[in-house]
Amino acid sequence: MATHTLSVLVENSPGVLARVASLFSRRGYNIDSLAVGPTEDANISRMTIVIDVEDHALDQVIAQLDKLIDVISTDRLDPVTSVQRELLLVKVNTSAETRSQVLETVQLFRAKVVDVAQDAVTIEATGNAEKIQALLRVLEPYGIKELVQSGLVAMERGLKPGKGN
Repeated sequence: MATHTLSVLVENSPGVLARVASLFSRRGYNIDSLAVGPTEDANISRMTIVIDVEDHALDQVIAQLDKLIDVISTDRLDPVTSVQRELLLVKVNTSAETRSQVLETVQLFRAKVVDVAQDAVTIEATGNAEKIQALLRVLEPYGIKELVQSGLVAMERGLKPGKGN
């Protein structure tokens, strides 16, 4: 199986997310990551869906998505020709002895500290999945108290053919 990223433009209306998610569950496919948000047009939302399926199954999923009335378009995103990012918030244990090491790590990964407590710092990081996982591996020895990670958000680089500015 291979991991695939889909960018799905949908009508911004109630129930669309449930209809799209149920399409995957009815076919027994697990969604690895799902992020939904508004686009430049308030009537349209973009879903970024990451799934792990064979190529032939992916073609079936795309065909089924395109049959849903609320789906405007479905694009398969190539990691080379698209920009892909995740957001991470992670709370890490710190003491007087380890705080400077954790802060150095934050700088090294071009992340930022968004909250400081006596015994912990909360860090925000954005980047591709590999960068996020590398940061977590480096922070793990200090003790991760809590973390939340967004799903992948992605879009094609540059303008699509036939699209204006």
